[in-house]
Amino acid sequence: MAGYHPPGPSGAPGTIGKRLESKEGKQNRMIEFFKEPNIDWMGKAKYFYALSAILLLIGWFSIWQKGGLYYGIDFKGGTNVDVRFAKAPTVDELRKSLTVQGLGGAEIQAVSDSGLPGQASNEVLIFVEQKGSDDQAIDSSKARVLSALNAIYGVSDTGKADFNLAPLNSLAAILNQKDPLNLGTSAGDRYTLLAKKLLDYRDKVASGLGLVTDLSELSRVDGSTPAVVSVVKDNFSVGPFTIRNTEIVGPKVGAELKWQAIWVTLFALAGMLVYIAFRFEWVFGAAAVLAVFHDVLITLGFFSLLHFEISLTVIAALLTLVGYSMNDTIVIFDRIRENRRLLRKEDFAVLVNKSINQTLSRTILTSGLTFLTVLVLFLMGGQVLRAFSFALVVGIVVGTYSSFGIAAPLVVFWHHWRDKSEAAGSGSQPARKPA
Repeated sequence: MAGYHPPGPSGAPGTIGKRLESKEGKQNRMIEFFKEPNIDWMGKAKYFYALSAILLLIGWFSIWQKGGLYYGIDFKGGTNVDVRFAKAPTVDELRKSLTVQGLGGAEIQAVSDSGLPGQASNEVLIFVEQKGSDDQAIDSSKARVLSALNAIYGVSDTGKADFNLAPLNSLAAILNQKDPLNLGTSAGDRYTLLAKKLLDYRDKVASGLGLVTDLSELSRVDGSTPAVVSVVKDNFSVGPFTIRNTEIVGPKVGAELKWQAIWVTLFALAGMLVYIAFRFEWVFGAAAVLAVFHDVLITLGFFSLLHFEISLTVIAALLTLVGYSMNDTIVIFDRIRENRRLLRKEDFAVLVNKSINQTLSRTILTSGLTFLTVLVLFLMGGQVLRAFSFALVVGIVVGTYSSFGIAAPLVVFWHHWRDKSEAAGSGSQPARKPA
């Protein structure tokens, strides 16, 4: 039976009972960093508010000075170039090489066909910022990426076009000119159809990669003779990559994504406000939402100060931060609600201090371990996860202290103001005679 310790001869707990008591005491001490802390959090609230005011002023002055936040290609528009390689490239090396070629702002994302983590991918998406959304802008961005990739990898045979990048009209024109099938004037569209078959083999069949690694493979194509393969070899070489597709994300689409991100965050805050108001009181919900809103604003200020860009993954991190900070606040509010039932005559500020102190060990354990995890992700997660993990690193620190340094003092302030208002209202009204 839980809590039962076999008694000794005198009725006191026996040796087994003492051991169990000792074991339970050690387990309790293992999860408590502080033994009955007595910190006056409400007395220090002014320092938390001053710290928040300083962080908000510095961060948003930076945003104002720079003319706004630094948005990623998801929001400001750009070109998405889908590149397939014969051998899986190293993303970090590819990023450094693109930077050398003047594309330091490009974003690179590996695409895994299998979906298995850690497995090398032969395909990457390269996002390039651009102005404009017409065909000329797309061609310009594609040419910049192609020029950079050629400078990095190049082709082995200089002076020859790359077969993996050859368009249909170029290949058909060379076949018509060389006439490897000796069709003469009766060729018609036959070379165009043959060129289409060769390119279909390149894009859909060859090596399962979408590019040809050896031009001799073209002999497998229906209608392709040794003379046709010879003409192709004389005029083309094979490069280590091909561009499979080019798409554009226009500024209009970026603006729509920006507003969608804002509305998603506001809806999340509104839902949490309703939930907390229903579970506790409306003032608890308002204080929690203001504290979380404060966390997001400070995090955005840090993004501006350190010039991190806002992307869709950062929006996901901010929503994660909203939920995490709100959970921390609810734990404290829940303890406040329990203590109000037990300590009805206690001053509300003292009661809130006790509630925060009672949950302090839990806060340090959960927030500390989570912070260490995202810190390792920030330091070792690579460039792709850098902004995402940075938002969580800042958000966890700010969100933890805002739970007891911003949200709780707001509730105390409102209770004191309400009590004073009620006292003033009752004192100004004359006593009524009983009916």
